[in-house]
Amino acid sequence: MEFTKMQALGNDYIVIDEFNEEKIEESKKKNFVKKICLRKFYVGADGVIFIQKSDKYDVKFRIFNADGSEAEMCGNGIRCFAKYVYERILKKNPLYVETKAGLRICEIFGDNKADKIKVYMGKPSFKPEDIPISYNMEFINKTLKLKNPYIKEIKATAISVGNPHLIVFLEDNNLDEEFIRKHLNIIGEEIEHHNLFPERINVHFVKTINNNEIKIITWERGVGYTMACGTGATASAVVANKLGKTGKKVVAHLDGGKLEIEIKDDGVYIIGDAEMIFDGKLLVDI
Repeated sequence: MEFTKMQALGNDYIVIDEFNEEKIEESKKKNFVKKICLRKFYVGADGVIFIQKSDKYDVKFRIFNADGSEAEMCGNGIRCFAKYVYERILKKNPLYVETKAGLRICEIFGDNKADKIKVYMGKPSFKPEDIPISYNMEFINKTLKLKNPYIKEIKATAISVGNPHLIVFLEDNNLDEEFIRKHLNIIGEEIEHHNLFPERINVHFVKTINNNEIKIITWERGVGYTMACGTGATASAVVANKLGKTGKKVVAHLDGGKLEIEIKDDGVYIIGDAEMIFDGKLLVDI
């Protein structure tokens, strides 16, 4: 089976083209993803992207986390997806993409190649039912109780940008980057599986640099620490603006690079690149 390895801001994905035919049976996708994402044993990746035909729009985007769970959306993944589709399947600009989170629109910049991709990420929501969160009102700058030995509670904000995110500002919790990086595995794991979040949640520890810049450390649902998260950067920028920390245009600095984010009346837009690393052929049966 042929595949393509891609990355965006250090998030790496295995891309499988199912536009014209199914390569992995639906019932086998979860276990296939869990195996092929195993580093050192198979290809290794943060997730798997399937490109499929859409009954509604130009093309359908499906993304699975490394643990086999299917995610609603992924900001870095959809840029990889858009680059692949534009360069190898459908020379259409903009691309109207069907996702589990709804319509996403990808605008391509470049002559024959997608050098940069601008993605319409939809409208964010703080409504508990959209995240979802087991709380009877919007969870904005509220206290979350924890049980780990390092920190007993945090102030945080829950938001959906098509998938669920919890944003924790370091300066609001008297925390620093060194502390978070040292204990991320324990703190991130606990928050992801906190009983307040019935479908688990992505966690982002954010530092406000100035009115136009933020820095983010990410714990991704179903993956763990990742070098970047596009939807997480989007969510972080929206919350930063909501709390009066930044303006409507923000550069998010992530371990894998930087992402431009703009908040408009119709929703949020991100601009970044993506890269094809190699094409490969899977020789073992998984």
